[in-house]
Amino acid sequence: MDIFTVFPTISTSFIVISAILVAVGWRLIIQGKREAHKKTMIWAAVFAILFFLVYASRTLFVGNTDWNGPPHLSGLYYVFLIFHIVLASVAAVFGITTLVLGFREKYAKHRKWGRVTAVIWFITAITGSTVYVLLYLMYPGGHTKPVWEIIIGA
Repeated sequence: MDIFTVFPTISTSFIVISAILVAVGWRLIIQGKREAHKKTMIWAAVFAILFFLVYASRTLFVGNTDWNGPPHLSGLYYVFLIFHIVLASVAAVFGITTLVLGFREKYAKHRKWGRVTAVIWFITAITGSTVYVLLYLMYPGGHTKPVWEIIIGA
């Protein structure tokens, strides 16, 4: 595994772990296990933050990966990717809001936001994993420059 694939593999693993923990946390609160739910959801947030840190670091220092699949699928891929990016951004804002509501003990609002946030997070994890499979397993290659090189014009 080279530098172009190790970081995406790690970050995708983190987002999948985060989504699994959200599912476990959801199950725990349904069972009335509030403290276990809280701890699990904090860990879900930690893994989501780890995902973001690895992803941002890779973009800055290594670069992203361009579509290297068949040209006739590129339009569909980019629409899918844009959907994933928008959804991930929405999920991040919703996630932070849901956590804040929980920590402030505004449980009625937390419950409402949490249901929506969890579903968005699951879809984000699935679409992110799909992007990973497409870029690193099915159609590998197509690497770009690190952001820092683009900024300085290297």
